Amino acid sequence: MLIKKTTILFSIIILLSSLAEAKSKQPMRLWFNKPANASLADNKNGWINNEEWLKALPIGNGFLGAMIFGDVNKERIQLNEKSLWSGSHNDSDNPNAYPSLNEIRQLLWAGKYKEANELTNKSQVCQGAGSGNGNGSGAPFGCFQTLGDLWLDFGKTDPYQSYHRELDLSNGIVQVSYLQNGIQFKREIFTSFPDRALVIRLSANKKGALSFKSTLNRPERFETHSGNGQLRMTGTLNNGMGGNGMNYAARLKAIATGGVVTYSNDTIVVKNADEVILFLTAGTNYKPEYPNYQGNDPIKTTLEQLAKATSKTYTSLLNRHTNDFSALFGKVNLQLSANDPDTIPTDIRLKNQKNKSDDFHLQEVYFQYGRYLLISSSREGSLPANLQGIWANEIQTPWNGDYHTDINVQMNYWPADVTNLSECYQPLTDLVESLVKPGEKTATVQYKANGWCIHPITNVWGYTAPGEQASWGMHLGAGGWLCEHLWDHYTFTMDRKYLERVYPIMLKASQFYLDWLVKDPKTGKLVSGPAASPENAFFAPDGSVCQISMGPSHDQEVICELFTNILKASVILKDTYPSLEKIRNALKNLAMPEIGSDGRLMEWAQEYPEQEPGHRHMSHLYGLYPASIYTLNGTPELAKAVRKSLEYRLANGGGGTGWSRAWLISLFARLNDGDQAYRHLTTLISGSTLSNLFDSCPPFQIDGNFGATAGIAEMLLQSQNGVIELLPALPSVWKNGEVKGLVARGGFVIDIKWENNQLVSAGIYSRNGGACSVRYKEKNIAISNLKAGKEYNLDSQLNVFYPSL
Repeated sequence: MLIKKTTILFSIIILLSSLAEAKSKQPMRLWFNKPANASLADNKNGWINNEEWLKALPIGNGFLGAMIFGDVNKERIQLNEKSLWSGSHNDSDNPNAYPSLNEIRQLLWAGKYKEANELTNKSQVCQGAGSGNGNGSGAPFGCFQTLGDLWLDFGKTDPYQSYHRELDLSNGIVQVSYLQNGIQFKREIFTSFPDRALVIRLSANKKGALSFKSTLNRPERFETHSGNGQLRMTGTLNNGMGGNGMNYAARLKAIATGGVVTYSNDTIVVKNADEVILFLTAGTNYKPEYPNYQGNDPIKTTLEQLAKATSKTYTSLLNRHTNDFSALFGKVNLQLSANDPDTIPTDIRLKNQKNKSDDFHLQEVYFQYGRYLLISSSREGSLPANLQGIWANEIQTPWNGDYHTDINVQMNYWPADVTNLSECYQPLTDLVESLVKPGEKTATVQYKANGWCIHPITNVWGYTAPGEQASWGMHLGAGGWLCEHLWDHYTFTMDRKYLERVYPIMLKASQFYLDWLVKDPKTGKLVSGPAASPENAFFAPDGSVCQISMGPSHDQEVICELFTNILKASVILKDTYPSLEKIRNALKNLAMPEIGSDGRLMEWAQEYPEQEPGHRHMSHLYGLYPASIYTLNGTPELAKAVRKSLEYRLANGGGGTGWSRAWLISLFARLNDGDQAYRHLTTLISGSTLSNLFDSCPPFQIDGNFGATAGIAEMLLQSQNGVIELLPALPSVWKNGEVKGLVARGGFVIDIKWENNQLVSAGIYSRNGGACSVRYKEKNIAISNLKAGKEYNLDSQLNVFYPSL
């Protein structure tokens, strides 16, 4: 009897604890008490109001994206298909580049900067139009474009009340509800990864209350027809050379309970229905293989996808979607606030940041929003998240919506591993792998070098040539920077098969740098060049304003990191490739950045004055983050010089753009300065964040969202150089909190709880077994013989409580 009573009491305690925990958790959501105005953003009239579009709510499954306006009387759902690009494969490599290389180097070493930069800008550029200076929709480079719009016209102008529009981050569902003419209307909208479809459920609390017309259109190059119980929008984009390029198709079908559905010309008409489910599928004939991109027939593919989606019940589709999405999103939980009721609409909370920057719940949401956006824009088999993730509402998307490789696409994936979203990483690996073949051609034609290389921009067509101007387009650190991501992903997952896959890519990149590096005649050290420090300029000794020099710090750091990681990988894989000895010797003789007379880490090999002291790129600090060449414990003097560089940048107005501000969060986190990292987080949220929490560069660029999420994780957990560091940059205002599910290198899942700014406890779940070192402030502990699949608990003194084996 006593045992029975004890069991019941224990069950009650567990139940109450579960209820208390459920009650304490606020929903992770964006919500608004008004719609975005679809009538002010009517693509049908060829006019796009970005201000209203940036109030819409994003959903996506990695392939198909949508922006939900939530307009009551005329709903607009703006659509994107990730592979929908204008342009085509085009040979932009410049065979006239190589003959000038040696002359440029000699001019630079002779101090003739003006002549060297003029010759570089004349010769070390692409052949042809390149990216069209960021306006490539009519050029071969092409542009990521809107798929178009789905319109639901309810034919009403009546007033409405009790409006609510919400994006639930945990399950990727947008809900819209309102009261009109005494009837409660509701919409549920999601894009399913398992079923590759956009699904919309329209309902009302009165039978026969749903009547509307639905159409599909885009600003150009489309035809919409009805037939066989569906709408079909098709078209062909411009290939940039006066011909036809990519084909696309989208299909829309309505299934109603009650009422009547008819299809007439380019319109679906629904009358007096009780409930309506809309299904939309979309596709293109893009095939991500260089250089032949002719892929599947989108008309056939979308028909098959539509048939599969409509064969399932709404409940089944919803469950498949939520199970898939929530399984990823739910792996990490961050609690900074006291779980006060979420009673303030998101746009109002954002405006309140001007007077109240310590809105911890908004910071929780912002952190999780970055994870939500990555899940929505980067899934297995899709293209990677681009400059706008997967969401663009124009024919000419800003900067072509492409992949900038001088930080932006890399920043998109900074949060992937550390915030437990390694499943979203494959698209970046696929992209880098696809660039090797065209990059080999570029290396041969431009530089007569082995291996592969890439410059600061690329697209879905395998573009690896320089840009149109050497001032920004002569960035050859991109290949090494992308390879840093490949290695880093391995260190988080410890997936040997993955390392075997990417190791040859890294090796071929190193082969290029081995041929590219030359000896500095004054120092005898190996330097990269002619090269730019991305987009920055300096005053040369001859009085000219220059971008090109020999041995800029960024290049030297990237190459150092690449060579170092290859040598580590070769040990793991037991590789004995002959060039490894060349890499080892080159690493020993590689020129590395020095500390200037003012104590700053030098951006160039000489102390040139910057033309723009507060420049947004901080490329010479790559060695601190995302790389780990400079550390507080390992290289304290260099870390101090990095800090002086940061302080100088900020004193001169640096960090003004969204992604640049996001980078500052992680840089200061690596310096264990939580209060400075926090200051830049709150500045980013209050100064660079739009109504729907998209980051603004300006214009909208998603990298700031991803960079901020990574920065918050970096404040709470670091694991570079073989040590798991708990709360390394905890800001003083985050007095109490808890984070669950972050990932440390080595394959360790970490939970951390703190009170009064002090560690209370931590949990370490070992995915792969092995050993790890843990640090909290001045305390260090080494834990050996961890068992795979087991969780180990640590107290505030880092005492380990071993699991039962």
